[in-house]
Amino acid sequence: MSFNGIKGAVNVPGEIPWEIVLLYFILALAFVFYIGKKQGGLKKFTTLDLVYIAVGAALGVAWEFYIGSYLGRLLPSSPFIGIGFWGRILIILIFVALVRKVGAGMLSLLIFNVLSDLLHYGFGGEPMFTIYETLTYGLFIDLLIALTGGHIFGIGLKPNTASADVPEEVLVKNLRRRQNILAIVEGIVLGILFALPDPIFYLGFFRPFLYGAIVNWQTVIFDIEAFIPGDVIITIIAGFLALRVARAVGQ
Repeated sequence: MSFNGIKGAVNVPGEIPWEIVLLYFILALAFVFYIGKKQGGLKKFTTLDLVYIAVGAALGVAWEFYIGSYLGRLLPSSPFIGIGFWGRILIILIFVALVRKVGAGMLSLLIFNVLSDLLHYGFGGEPMFTIYETLTYGLFIDLLIALTGGHIFGIGLKPNTASADVPEEVLVKNLRRRQNILAIVEGIVLGILFALPDPIFYLGFFRPFLYGAIVNWQTVIFDIEAFIPGDVIITIIAGFLALRVARAVGQ
């Protein structure tokens, strides 16, 4: 017996126990909001924030299912290449970086999934797909926002004015160098994190839970290793683009 295309299988060979997945989601959410409150990244959304989030999610949908799918004919998707996913993540990261508040990542992925279901997938398997995307990719973005106190990629940081005799141009140059380094370091961290959800959470739990598919952990490990290089490159690029866009809008 199934509901909305969800078999609810919990005893599939190799499947991650549902208790572990549930515990992860609860603890991860609590940790992100706790760190966000402690570090200053947990703030109320403004109307402009919500506009940025909605536009980013909508453009992510347009890329993944229209532009990305067309480009995928020229460069087919594989474990090493994901044109649709890369473009979606890049776009969402740029717009979330304009908001830089805990919850922006999860809300972006929530809106993305709702629009994806409306325009492309349909609602079979929901709400599992929305939970999966929101509490993995979205939560990882919010984790970085929380840990940086709302200064993901160094956006929003001010020049160090402790040395009064240092020219302003030098201070600004030093700040931009620091932001570039942060974009690389945080891009690497995000890229590695983004390589985990599809192999571990989808192949390891959601796919068997939804469809009863057996888990092949060799495939899981291979996919993680295959996803990391491309995801890291894209998230670093997203960091640099987010910096340029933030500067262009006066942030």
